[in-house]
Amino acid sequence: MNSFTSSDTLIIVEIVIAYIIFTTWLTFRLRSKNAGDFMEGSRAMPAFIVGILLMSEYIGAKSTIGTAQAAFEGGIAASWSVLGAAIGFPLFGLILVKRIYNTGKITISGAIAEKYGNSTKNIISIIMIYALLLVNVGNYVSGAAAISTVLQVNLPVAAFITTIVSTFYFAFGGMKGVAWVTMLHSALKYIGLLIIMGFALSRTGGFSPMIEQMPDFYWTWDGNIGAGTIVAWLIGTIGSIFCTQFVIQAISSTKDVKSAQRSTWIAFFFCLPIAFAIAIIGVAAKFLHPEINSLYAMPIFLQDMDPWLAGLVTTSLVASIFVSVSTVALAIASLVVKDFYVPMRNPTKEQEFKATRWISLFIGFLPLIFVLLVPEVLKLSFFTRAIRLSITVVAIIAFYAPFFKSTRGANCALLGACVVTSVWYLLGDPFGINNMYIALLTPAVIMILDRLIPNKSQQATPKPVENNGV
Repeated sequence: MNSFTSSDTLIIVEIVIAYIIFTTWLTFRLRSKNAGDFMEGSRAMPAFIVGILLMSEYIGAKSTIGTAQAAFEGGIAASWSVLGAAIGFPLFGLILVKRIYNTGKITISGAIAEKYGNSTKNIISIIMIYALLLVNVGNYVSGAAAISTVLQVNLPVAAFITTIVSTFYFAFGGMKGVAWVTMLHSALKYIGLLIIMGFALSRTGGFSPMIEQMPDFYWTWDGNIGAGTIVAWLIGTIGSIFCTQFVIQAISSTKDVKSAQRSTWIAFFFCLPIAFAIAIIGVAAKFLHPEINSLYAMPIFLQDMDPWLAGLVTTSLVASIFVSVSTVALAIASLVVKDFYVPMRNPTKEQEFKATRWISLFIGFLPLIFVLLVPEVLKLSFFTRAIRLSITVVAIIAFYAPFFKSTRGANCALLGACVVTSVWYLLGDPFGINNMYIALLTPAVIMILDRLIPNKSQQATPKPVENNGV
């Protein structure tokens, strides 16, 4: 393994800085100029752009670094962590896109509140904010791993660099700015991942030496990961797609339902090949550098590259980081503003827009506090999906099971699932039962139990929620 000289590092840093300056300028030119632009791109985004946004939400820094890390430890079967997104997007388009789009809401909490009322909306928003903040903690760790490898700085400093740049992107760009700059980020990210895979295979001498010399489980469908964990990944990824705030926000930015549904198929075709590419990179890292920390399974290849190529690939990883952080933070800001600030303050459009920017700055820096507490990125990633899965269960019941109309049951199911799943994760998944299964079953069980318990207020229909700002 090589290390960069000072001149090599300078070349890489100059390439990355030049890219950051250019995309910062582009974000400023395309910045949102009102609340409609910031939250939903004024419902004018093409389906292709939205499809790229959807793909980028699930194949960002956390998924790329985390999946390579899992492949390093468990084999090519780690690709299932991304294949779940490829499967989930078309299902989302078939099952929920039309129903959610037609509510006119840009938050999942607002859509479900049509059935269960304001108290349920607020609970969903709080749970989603909690889950998405943890998502960005994972994004910051992943981004810091890539940046620290090349710049030779420690993780906190690298995470701080990530925070500064990505916060500018979404705090000023909003949905409109993030959408168009994400196209550039995503193209570069895709090219960068394919370059890393090609470079890794050139170093290993292709697949044959790895297949011959590595343990057999590295090339089986379930690897050293196990069928139970893979099924949990699929359930969690597919389920979380159905209710993730940025996904709802992205499909709401299209001009009509057909465009929204078409965007989910575009996301499918982009997710499929990259899932295998990331896993191959992780396995190749294990073959070539078995001694390293698995978190660096992807960034490790940068140090063996020519500095100009390393600069391009590093920039692609940086682009992946900024996409991930920006889209998630934008989703959190939308939830805070639409579900709490607007109902409490009833601001003018101009006041709402200014407040959104200030709230966005706070949201961008908050995850930094927890960066050093996350050793395994992919496990954190799927825990956050488990939390969101519980919201999906309640959403599907709300849309497809009208006889479950108890607000009390919905609220207890959401809170119970969040608490039980979090405790189960912190305990290390007792009895070998993945926390994803807990998140899937808990809300359904609680709502069934609530159905069996008499509820005096059940006859009262929840007051319709006002459609603020959309």
